[in-house]
Amino acid sequence: MASSPSNCFIAAPSHSLAPSIRPLHKPFNLNLPHRTTTLRFSCIQRIRATLDDGAQISSAPSVLVEEQTQLDKEVEECVRVLKNAAKTRKVPQEEILNAFTVIEKAKLDPSRFLQTLGGTESPGRTWMLVFTAEKKLARGRYFPITAIQRFDAAGKRIENGVYLGPLGSLTFEGRLSWKKRILAFIFEKIRIKVGPLNPFEVSFKGDDEREPNNSDPFFIWFYIDEEIAVARGRSGGTAFWVRCKRVAY
Repeated sequence: MASSPSNCFIAAPSHSLAPSIRPLHKPFNLNLPHRTTTLRFSCIQRIRATLDDGAQISSAPSVLVEEQTQLDKEVEECVRVLKNAAKTRKVPQEEILNAFTVIEKAKLDPSRFLQTLGGTESPGRTWMLVFTAEKKLARGRYFPITAIQRFDAAGKRIENGVYLGPLGSLTFEGRLSWKKRILAFIFEKIRIKVGPLNPFEVSFKGDDEREPNNSDPFFIWFYIDEEIAVARGRSGGTAFWVRCKRVAY
């Protein structure tokens, strides 16, 4: 990620080692029917968080998806399950795995996925990894550390970072391509930050300027709205993300 990132949303595991992080100046609320909850999260990293532009995670699919089709009620419920999981990190893995299966089989129209994922202007949008599942959805788990990906649709760039609070961070940056629902990418440089020291970069771009394709790492996207995104990687594992701002530590 950038060398001076800003705040990002994460719901950390309940067994985290660090104390709860103080909320931002205005507590960030996620609303489910008949209930409003002020978020307080524990995490290994000292990171505070909020969704982009002060948005809230709703309990239903976004208007973006509802405009595409008359969404099947089962898919709607699965989206609610994932948004609740992003909020609480307490939804059982079986419910999340089932939601992945239903959403993938729905074959939603991907025509607006890239714009929603990466925005219309650089530097794009950032997303926090929430949950990962093994190949064939055998089992899964909430991702235990802070992992953020930035997708820049306008600049055709991707950035993938892991943040360890005061210990430092490790990010990879490169270029991406999009075809239908497949986002392929090639990393070109790595950025390393250790403790309070300034980050340093190592480039491995070389002379290869080709467009990324399916022989490179890629994601197949099944669902993207303004709040969450679901995709499968080249290795066969499936994951979902929640939209966020850039990390602050």
